Amino acid sequence: MQLDASTPRDQARRLRRDQTETEGRLWARLRARQLCGAKFRRQHPIGRFVADFCCLEHRLVVELDGGQHAMQAEADQRRSAFLRRGGFR
Repeated sequence: MQLDASTPRDQARRLRRDQTETEGRLWARLRARQLCGAKFRRQHPIGRFVADFCCLEHRLVVELDGGQHAMQAEADQRRSAFLRRGGFR
């Protein structure tokens, strides 16, 4: 998700507080190193974007597109290209 005028940290905090049901379900499976011992962060700022879920150790980003993101295909492509250039997959 691209950030608005607030700081990346503020935006990430708001997104964590207002997570969707789907984000909550996935976070329940990713938190506390439950997936192959990998440490995931939720709503983690990377540059001007906030990744839904991010494992820095493996340079892996998980984005849940859909629902509120349905009209953002072009923005999603820009975000994906930015993350790939930064070494994320």
